[in-house]
Amino acid sequence: MQADSDVRRGLFGKPLKFQSESILKCAPNTQVAELLARQAERESSFLSRAFRRAARSAFLWPEEVAELVSQNRSLTELRAIGPFIERQIRRWLDKPPRLSGRTPAIRRDFISLAEARQLLATKPEWAKNLRGDLQMHSRWSDGSGTVAEMADAATERSYEYIGITDHSKGLKIAGGIDERALEKQGAKIAKLNAVLRKSRRKLVVLRSVEMNLNRCGEGDMSPESLSALDVVLASFHSSLRIVEDQTERYLAALRNPHIQILGHPRGRIYNFRIGLSADWPRVFAEATQLDKALEVDCYPDRQDLNVALLKTARKYGTRISLGTDAHHPWQLEFIELGLAAILWAKVPPERVVNFMPIDQLRSWIQAVRIRGAATNNAVRPILV
Repeated sequence: MQADSDVRRGLFGKPLKFQSESILKCAPNTQVAELLARQAERESSFLSRAFRRAARSAFLWPEEVAELVSQNRSLTELRAIGPFIERQIRRWLDKPPRLSGRTPAIRRDFISLAEARQLLATKPEWAKNLRGDLQMHSRWSDGSGTVAEMADAATERSYEYIGITDHSKGLKIAGGIDERALEKQGAKIAKLNAVLRKSRRKLVVLRSVEMNLNRCGEGDMSPESLSALDVVLASFHSSLRIVEDQTERYLAALRNPHIQILGHPRGRIYNFRIGLSADWPRVFAEATQLDKALEVDCYPDRQDLNVALLKTARKYGTRISLGTDAHHPWQLEFIELGLAAILWAKVPPERVVNFMPIDQLRSWIQAVRIRGAATNNAVRPILV
């Protein structure tokens, strides 16, 4: 989603003019977010933080601001909007400001929840393909919900499976767990799955982890502990502001025989970090060759991979995995952002990992593991 000074392409490719008889009739929440972010840059201290928080929150507003105003409703219904910021937004709506230049790259190509729901409503059968969510966190690391609470939230969404991907030991700031804790968590998950089966709930909780990767694509957990898991997701969490090309870093990660999904690949965060750059066609081609998946992290601040890169991934036939990166049970709703992104990018449903039934998902994971083990053995030096 790119913008120039006068026009921005909307969700359905329709020009959205910033200078029109009324912004009220055309401005999506993403444009309001940009106005809020720019206002934050002009303010200081408390007000700057308040506008920045409101800009981030705009991507989670369930309805367009214009809709609320047209219905004579208060904007304080929206997250992070108080009376002061409401008055500012209404002034913008009454007298649209002229924005100079394109939206900065650090804030570009993000979808709002309201936009996502509009798009998904045009093809309701698309979301019905979804079987589960493959990235979320619990109290075992930095989440606020128990594994059982996350499972309850998933059951309410009629999921077939979820992956519990608490952080691994290398990410101490996020309460990362070591091999011993991961084994204990696995035992708890096994007991929970037994309870779920007994209660005739169809949900399966998959034992997983979000393994921390170093710049060489190496993980921080033992191969033995990873082999006991149902699926392994791995992500970069450090050295994410490097401006040089990081293609080799991604290729090394994909060639790691112990992982099946590469999480939030760019490492971008809205209005905070632009993320890494790479020769993405090479990265996607390698992932396809290895039959591994790259993730769309659906967290509103991340949306990583974004739509532009998903279109490139589609050209190379790369598998795509969806994960909300939820840290609270209610955040499972973030999946709509990922569903909209892959629909917008026209990713074929057969390339979406989360559209697989549980048995097919397990078969894919097993095949990737077998291939990884064979490759690892082939390159291992012979000791004499």
